[in-house]
Amino acid sequence: MDEHTIQDDDDDRDALAGLSSAPTPQRNIHSYSQQLRAPSAQKRYHQVRNHSLDDIPKPLDHNYYNNDSSDDEFFPHSSSLSNNAPSAEEYIITSHSQRLDQNLSLDGGPDDPRQCHTLPEFTGAGGGTGIFKVPMRATVHPGRPPFLELRPHPLRETQVGKFLRNIACTDTQLWAGQECGVRFWRFQDAYEPGLGAKVRRGDEDAVPFQESTNTSPTMCLLVDSGNRLVWSGHKDGKIRTWKMDQPADDTSPFKEGLSWQAHRGPVLSLIMSSYGDLWSGGEGGAIKIWPWESIEKSLSLRPEEKHMAALLVERSFIDLKSQVTVNGNCSISSSDIKCLISDHVRAKVWCSQPLSFSLWDARTKELLKVFNIDGQIENRVDMPSGQDQPVEDEMKVKFVSSSKKEKSGGFLQRSRNAIMGAADAVRRVATRGAGAFVEDNKRTEALVLSADGMIWSGCTNGLLVQWDGNGSRLQEVNHHPCAVQCFCAFGARIYVGYVSGTVQVMDLEGNLIAGWVAHNGPVIKLAAGDGFIFSLASHGGLRGWSISSPGPIDSLLRSHLAEKESNYSIQDNVRIVVGTWNVGQGRASQESLMSWLGSVVSDVGIVVVGLQEVEMGAGFLAMSAAKETVGLEGSSIGHWWLDTIGKALDENTTFERMGSRQLAGLLISLWVRKNLRMHVGDIDAAAVPCGFGRAIGNKGGVGLRIRVFDRIMCFVNCHLAAHLEAVNRRNADFDHIYRNMVFTRSSNLLNNAAAGVSTAVQTL
Repeated sequence: MDEHTIQDDDDDRDALAGLSSAPTPQRNIHSYSQQLRAPSAQKRYHQVRNHSLDDIPKPLDHNYYNNDSSDDEFFPHSSSLSNNAPSAEEYIITSHSQRLDQNLSLDGGPDDPRQCHTLPEFTGAGGGTGIFKVPMRATVHPGRPPFLELRPHPLRETQVGKFLRNIACTDTQLWAGQECGVRFWRFQDAYEPGLGAKVRRGDEDAVPFQESTNTSPTMCLLVDSGNRLVWSGHKDGKIRTWKMDQPADDTSPFKEGLSWQAHRGPVLSLIMSSYGDLWSGGEGGAIKIWPWESIEKSLSLRPEEKHMAALLVERSFIDLKSQVTVNGNCSISSSDIKCLISDHVRAKVWCSQPLSFSLWDARTKELLKVFNIDGQIENRVDMPSGQDQPVEDEMKVKFVSSSKKEKSGGFLQRSRNAIMGAADAVRRVATRGAGAFVEDNKRTEALVLSADGMIWSGCTNGLLVQWDGNGSRLQEVNHHPCAVQCFCAFGARIYVGYVSGTVQVMDLEGNLIAGWVAHNGPVIKLAAGDGFIFSLASHGGLRGWSISSPGPIDSLLRSHLAEKESNYSIQDNVRIVVGTWNVGQGRASQESLMSWLGSVVSDVGIVVVGLQEVEMGAGFLAMSAAKETVGLEGSSIGHWWLDTIGKALDENTTFERMGSRQLAGLLISLWVRKNLRMHVGDIDAAAVPCGFGRAIGNKGGVGLRIRVFDRIMCFVNCHLAAHLEAVNRRNADFDHIYRNMVFTRSSNLLNNAAAGVSTAVQTL
């Protein structure tokens, strides 16, 4: 036992020594703790000790505003270096704040400056008041334009198999492709109340909509105003048509029109060329053209001739990839098609793949140019996927040929030839697939044609590249560090959606006009219609932003909405009990838990329990660390505690357990009363070890994050170094937890949600 204590003290000294070498910030950062016990027999009361946090590395950016804890927080930062405050219509974003869950979408390492912001809630000097900054509550967020909410953020568990994936606007409707078909909203119904219990959970507060029959997941949408049709590409490889003019009084699901099998895999992109031909892109670089003549004839057939119409179109396709493949060598990449764009003025079609572009003549269907993301022309020689030979086959050929030629050369010579042949095969395969690894952080994610005829592409590192109509690279700009997800061009403006939930507005020259956090998840699609720019988030939330924003009308709308708050908002009070217990590897009796929890939860909606030292054996800690590396967690004692707490809370009758997370000896669990359950969801869990080189869970933090109504709440259970002399170590460990806590779905389910969610931290 003494040896373990000495070893722990040595580890603490090493950690403190490493911390003390960090540069000292220019301003003092302090924390204050109350001394509860005097070192001598003489008692001293209310003595405050001042412990410096100067050992923590200097933050690179002090521009941090923690104004809101809502579901979709905005981070306002002025781009001006002056001290003048920005006006109410300025939404410029130049940097980004750090949140407990920011690592959900940012891949930056420890040296990334985005990971080095100060902790706003715990900074200050003076003690007592002002250490924690209370989040601001406002009807309309002052840091972004007022918006039209067509579909509020639904709880994640209500959207299984129903997530929205893309949107497109007609003159009078907004269409959305989802995992089970399509739906649309009429703009004239945008201010109508939701249908409530008439629709499934998650759409109760959404604007009234109409939905199609169930189909394979919708991958892309195309609006064809001339034929009054909406074309959709699906995961099963089919292309389907839907009539825009659906009866308004018909509540039954509407059916598809013309449909046919277009690709073997998913249809990833659809466009209509200037000659009326339908172009579709799929997996493996497949590009097919469906001539307008066959489409027109198929659309003119009667409904009872639907099967004949489908066969007519299906057999009329032109396979562009086969046309540019000679002797097994293909001129375009074999990677999936990301986006197709039709330049009607120049009669050209752009095809975007992750690391290359191809330019086609819309009339002759000829390949004009292939170039990479840097604008360099490529003479690509890609083998079609069906003709690619595995490495093992090439090695086998080399082995056989070598052994035949060198049969008399002895064992060593044959072995040498075999090894050289294998190395040569591996080298050729690596060279062939090198494009999949080169500049992976600059992969193209989105493409748009602006009003001046220029093409803009967005990359995974936030880079925006401008091209002319002939494929010449003109300039690149970078206004945001996160990945670009989508574009929308409207008039003299270009709207950009990012994985962080941010929407930015640029002019045609690439200058940043404005930006705001539109959602707390990735903005996956943007569409323009009825005077709005509609943004779709990955969680299914759908909002419309006025094309006049930012502008003077924003302030007028904000003040008007604030006056009418009582007409459209509902406030609910939820009582929360948060309890913590260092159980010291013991087990509690049912009576003790009932006296602790059972007596205080009669009128409580949420109960959060944090336990420390549930199990602390050396073997258990080592096994727990090993299980964490493969995504496993929990122990038999941890499950015993969950079951015992559940009995004390009358689980499945009065309360329901929403989630839990165990890290070695740390355990946190969250329980919700049954009548509140339908308003609580999106449970996420996280853990950060801090013990023994920040690798073992005897010290550290576990957290749970949930949505309650329209608010995000985060609870963190920390077990840190003991005693007053370890204040710096505790502060450093909490800073480590704060910066490295990455939330994933509870019960070992993965969560791909992005950053930008505000959190309120409760340390236990």
